[in-house]
Amino acid sequence: MAEYDTVRRAGAGIHTAAIDEGLRAHMNKVYGLMSVAMLVTGLIAYIVGTDLASARMGQDTMLLSPGILQTMFTSPVRYIIMFAPLLVVFAFSAGINRMSENTARLVFFAFAGLMGLSISWIFAIYTSMSIANTFFVTAIAFAGLSLWGYTTKKDISGWGSFLIMGVIGLIVAMLVNMWLQSPAIQFAVSGIGVLIFAGLTAYDTQKIKTTYLQMAASGQTEWLGKAAIMGALSLYLDFINMFMFLLQFLGNRN
Repeated sequence: MAEYDTVRRAGAGIHTAAIDEGLRAHMNKVYGLMSVAMLVTGLIAYIVGTDLASARMGQDTMLLSPGILQTMFTSPVRYIIMFAPLLVVFAFSAGINRMSENTARLVFFAFAGLMGLSISWIFAIYTSMSIANTFFVTAIAFAGLSLWGYTTKKDISGWGSFLIMGVIGLIVAMLVNMWLQSPAIQFAVSGIGVLIFAGLTAYDTQKIKTTYLQMAASGQTEWLGKAAIMGALSLYLDFINMFMFLLQFLGNRN
């Protein structure tokens, strides 16, 4: 709480109008980058997933041949596709300080494309209508939670450690359930996952705001471009994960 108050007091020394204008521009950039990444993910997931569904039904595909699709989703290659986004996001987070802003932006969009490939299977499993409905529900929930995180006067920085521990627990549970194939564990993981990433949406939004205030107060404006990319990455991951967990409840299978 003390750290949050310090940030607010530091920001108070800067002209309020300038801070508000800069913060709005920064948040618009964050949401803009996130939106482009979501578009990249959606397009790749739809094209590859639709081809996969067509190949399974013996129909013509749009882009990828049935042989390539079979290799991607039935051979050990599927594990590379599954875990590659996780490895890339860790490497990206660790190495962004050594990248230029333009390079970091390109890596972020490339990661979004890889994520689209990783989740493309949903178009072969769930109906397009249920995917669209789940996306709409997720968008409404995300917007409300992000708005609350941005406007609340309550310091929620203390949620961070608890939520990160929850994410680690989810990853472990999902890895274990890959072998157990327990519906009960899958149901519990999905429910807890929705709650964790709902909390992270509000937490990350407030963190993006306070990070901007810290940098603006200390004059570190040269880092704001990369801060916007990292903020967009955080919110992008919150949205994607919340969507995937909600799909377990709301999705209708083909």
